[in-house]
Amino acid sequence: MKSEEVYKLRNKFLMIGLNNMLSEILKTTDYGLSLFSAEEIQALEKSAFIKESGKKQAYYVQCLKRKKDIQLKPEEIVRQLFLRRLMNTYQYPEQLIDVEFPVTFGRETKRADIVIREKDRPTVSYIVIEVKSPKFNDGKKQLKGYCDGTGALMGVWINGNEVEYYHSYRKDPNHANFFDKIPNIPNFHQKLSDIISKPFYLSDLEIIDKERAKDSKRTLKDLIVEMEEETLANAGVDVFEEGFKLIFAKIFDESESGRNDRRVLQFRNTGETDKELYNKINNLFQQAKGKWQDIFLDDEKIDVPASSISICVSYLENRKLLNSNLDLVDEAFEYLFSKTQKEDKGQYFTPRYVIDMCVKMLNPQEHESMIDPAAGSSGFTVHSVFHVWKQILENEGIEQSHLFTASPKNTRCIDYAKNNIFAIEYDKKVVKVARCLNIIAGDGECNVLKLNTLDYSIWKETTSDSDWIDTYNDGWKKFRKFARDKNNWENFDFDIVMANPPFAGDIDKQNILMKYHLGMKHDGKQEKKVGRDILFIERNLNFLKPGGRMAIVLPQGRFNNSSDKRIRDFIAENCRILAVVGLHQNTFKPHTGTKTSVLFVQKWTDDNGICPKKDDYNIFFATQQKSAKDNSGDKIYLKDEKGNLKLDIHWHPVVEHDLFAIELENEEKTPDGIAEAFIEFAKKEKLSFFV
Repeated sequence: MKSEEVYKLRNKFLMIGLNNMLSEILKTTDYGLSLFSAEEIQALEKSAFIKESGKKQAYYVQCLKRKKDIQLKPEEIVRQLFLRRLMNTYQYPEQLIDVEFPVTFGRETKRADIVIREKDRPTVSYIVIEVKSPKFNDGKKQLKGYCDGTGALMGVWINGNEVEYYHSYRKDPNHANFFDKIPNIPNFHQKLSDIISKPFYLSDLEIIDKERAKDSKRTLKDLIVEMEEETLANAGVDVFEEGFKLIFAKIFDESESGRNDRRVLQFRNTGETDKELYNKINNLFQQAKGKWQDIFLDDEKIDVPASSISICVSYLENRKLLNSNLDLVDEAFEYLFSKTQKEDKGQYFTPRYVIDMCVKMLNPQEHESMIDPAAGSSGFTVHSVFHVWKQILENEGIEQSHLFTASPKNTRCIDYAKNNIFAIEYDKKVVKVARCLNIIAGDGECNVLKLNTLDYSIWKETTSDSDWIDTYNDGWKKFRKFARDKNNWENFDFDIVMANPPFAGDIDKQNILMKYHLGMKHDGKQEKKVGRDILFIERNLNFLKPGGRMAIVLPQGRFNNSSDKRIRDFIAENCRILAVVGLHQNTFKPHTGTKTSVLFVQKWTDDNGICPKKDDYNIFFATQQKSAKDNSGDKIYLKDEKGNLKLDIHWHPVVEHDLFAIELENEEKTPDGIAEAFIEFAKKEKLSFFV
């Protein structure tokens, strides 16, 4: 440029003022300067210089990021002003800022004006700033596309006169990212949650969950299935273990807030980066491990990648898991566990309405002991605890809360769970579920033991292993007190046994069969193999003291096959048969369509005992009429005339069955069922546990 021309250009802008220089450039555009301070504008003006552009002269500035001369066109003025603000006011270091950042859309690549990367993960986009289009609608659309394309958590649209800040996140797992306005973006030392987060309490979750329960057809299991298919299965992690950890952390979060109504729930996405959210959820998991010990190893952490954690949280954050019977939790665990099995046999997870019927019919009391020797997820022990706790609360005049599983318990409740409830399970993963549910239900107490129930000859070896002792010794010491012979683990003196033993597969190990009467033929010779459930009948009776009572789920064939007469004779010789309840064929679907019944018995005592042996007595028989599940194994829920789900007094959808009556939220009640009919029968027969 000739010196004379440069002089004329400089003189022109000196006459109108430097501030007017920028205004002059912007005057025919929709860009502006009103959002910026006088100091910010002056700093840009002072750094500007005149440079020849083709045959014309124009103002340039050295880009704060690119370190090269850039012409001060309208868009660049706004960009340079905002870059200066990002570095000085928001304090983002230059090395985390990119300009003209490439974003790929299929075969097309576009360039975002400014991108800030995460400080913990510098390769991941954090904030996208779009200044290309001064028209709001066009700019917002393009900005959202950049956020979706880069995975950035936030976006900023600015034209110098107006600015909008957005949070790009996945609120609903079934939809694309939401793009919600926020008041600002965080500075380098803040988190987005510092800008937008407002306290979210358990009471808020209850309101959301109650409204959802009335309208939503998607169960927690449905959400777990979607989460597994979309995220966990593609993350290269163990679906069961990682799903379990996430649920474990969320239950802990709800439990802590159930004990302190002013505590803010943490298992939520409140605007954190993926890494920040991962750290928050993993911290919950670590706290849960610290409170509920001996379920996970000390060094275990959540292994779901940080990039997937927000989607997992979005599936679970608006579901309240701690209800009155842990039914939701167990349903989720049942699905997760089934993913680890090559063949589902349905022996581990008994529907909670079947368990509740059994508990109501056997009516455990505070002074009585109870064990499930084939525990699975240990629903029988959990619901026995709930049954007795309700008796205790009623006895002490304490109203039962809808936060029953999260509320602090008194000494009587804790002592019952601590000293009277036991379970045995052999499968490692199922033991983990059982211990988790019992610790949560028992307010920290758990006597679930990992043992082979049928092969008790190896217990001495098992219980001497140091790793086993570290986890189970507290429960083992209490369990041994019920043994009749402390050197022989064959017979015990429990008041109640409830179990759904696995009825798939035979036992052919002779060293096991020789321990059982039912392992022998009529002529005294040993059987070559015996059904697993047959041996459990005898083993369960060995756990009972005289007068003790048992409920056991068995294949229907045991009750009517001619080849099983010796089993029925063995039961009648040792027990009074109290009841037989035929369950619907869909009860254990989708795992198995085997028809089953529940056998209720009471062990004979001597003539002076509570159940003296007699030859002639009445037996209660009933058959479930309402299936509770369809042919696919999905639960059938009770609905009103308009097709809306009916809820119980704790706002949970009600499974349609006829096993017992259920109190509904509007002071209604479903009709009395099989359990109520049996209780009436038991009182008439003057059975010891209903006198």
